[in-house]
Amino acid sequence: MVAFEVAFRPRAEKDLFEIYEFIAADNRPAAIEFIRRLRQFCRQLEDMPERGSPREDFAPGVRILVFERRVTIAYRIAKDRVQVLRLFYAGRNTPSAFHRN
Repeated sequence: MVAFEVAFRPRAEKDLFEIYEFIAADNRPAAIEFIRRLRQFCRQLEDMPERGSPREDFAPGVRILVFERRVTIAYRIAKDRVQVLRLFYAGRNTPSAFHRN
């Protein structure tokens, strides 16, 4: 089995920071741990990238996974790479939010 490389797009990195900031406002150590677990979960897409559900309403080729019932991960498989496109915290997973810059 060929492992895929997992890469976070710039908007996904911004989403990670915003999630961290939101949680850190109440509990900084919990925010650090949550982001660590979230990144690790995304890295697991290296081995099974097609396990997410297709969401063509977001954009062509987009798949989603849910992390700990709190974050929706939108990603795309491109050749030997998994591109994490967006991370929607607490239900912010509408197609309109996906297209917002």
